[in-house]
Amino acid sequence: MSTGLAGNGIIDILADDGTIWVATGNGLNKTTDGGQTWITYDHRNGLGRGGVSAIAIRNDIVWVATAYDTTVQGDDLPTGGGLSYSLNDGDTWTHIPQPGITPIQGLSYDIALTDSSIWLASFGQSLQFSADGGSSWTTRVPDRFPWDPLKYLNHRAFSVITTENDIWVGTAGGINRSSDGGRTWRNMNHDNAGLSGNFVVALGEQKYDGKSVIWGATWKAEGPGEYYGVSKTENNGLTWKTSLKGEFVHNFAFDGSTVYAATDNGLMKSNDGGETWGTFPQMVDKDTGERIDWRVFYSVRAHNGVLWAGGADGLAKTEDNGLSWTVFRAFDPTQKEETYAYPNPWSPLRWESNDLPPLRLQYHTTKDTRVTIKIYDFALDHVRTLVDGKFRGPGDFSEIWDGRNEGGEVVANGVYYYVVEKAEDGTAHGKIVILD
Repeated sequence: MSTGLAGNGIIDILADDGTIWVATGNGLNKTTDGGQTWITYDHRNGLGRGGVSAIAIRNDIVWVATAYDTTVQGDDLPTGGGLSYSLNDGDTWTHIPQPGITPIQGLSYDIALTDSSIWLASFGQSLQFSADGGSSWTTRVPDRFPWDPLKYLNHRAFSVITTENDIWVGTAGGINRSSDGGRTWRNMNHDNAGLSGNFVVALGEQKYDGKSVIWGATWKAEGPGEYYGVSKTENNGLTWKTSLKGEFVHNFAFDGSTVYAATDNGLMKSNDGGETWGTFPQMVDKDTGERIDWRVFYSVRAHNGVLWAGGADGLAKTEDNGLSWTVFRAFDPTQKEETYAYPNPWSPLRWESNDLPPLRLQYHTTKDTRVTIKIYDFALDHVRTLVDGKFRGPGDFSEIWDGRNEGGEVVANGVYYYVVEKAEDGTAHGKIVILD
């Protein structure tokens, strides 16, 4: 049992009764006490190599896909690390190799479970299906053409969900629906159905008041007139409406009639079916002051009155609709007199362009104290006083530097040093490399 997350890159969040599952780039986490303690699963427990790329849960059965990069002829290519499943809520795991001809570019981005089948949305292997618990797999392309992901964009699958009567698959060629177990399909795209775009990275079903609404994160692909946004249907795909034009949406969550969208520009919410959207303000931990400082969110889940959201800068939850937050973040614990900066090297320009998480200076205190952090350049000239006499209790903390000096100018590339002065609790030193 650990107190922290496996990683700060939160890929997906799922809920099953009182259990919250969090998929990260460094493994899988599970909590049954609202995040006070976490269990971490990775390759040492039976998961595949790499970070978690997909997760699904049904009746205490958990399926997880992993992925990593492989270098082929000088190019880094995404590779499927295989599948792992647990029949006992994570107590034990069984691993199977990545289904398909080759795991290279065959990674699975999404998993859907029914009582009798498993469906995988796999980039280079299209849609894969198993009716025997994963012992054997069949490729079922969501159209009438022979499988060829190089020729047909609709054979590159990214998302899959199952509803009461249908299977829905999002690909690089639109959204596909089957009502007969995947034998025949109807394709809906920008041209024939009015989706915002044909690159469908996420699907979700919203159920309330007897309605079933299908939402898709529909990104711009190759066709003229396509745009990034959200597309939804309330009549099984007969007609579609779009919203959030220009937004990169990664995932959805639903709470009755309320819709949440995890986007590149923050966590968004709509109470009127997507006609209007609001963006949550910055998430700040109500007790520690820790903040989510990167506005890219990949995942969101609403469950039992609690809203969870995660991206590349950690995980946050609120029990009062965003009035207050608890922030969870992975970090290597520091000891007395120690500190480190991460990520390091770091680029302030890439952070400001939303391509990189913030730079954090991690440090440790052993008792109530006042903390001052000063940054110096290679010549030991003073650059910035980051905090001055800030109160901290015992524990691990971090401060954020935006890469600017006291005059508000972005500093030049190079090596910088910082000093953490803790009143009556010692001094720690660290190094930062700025590289644009």
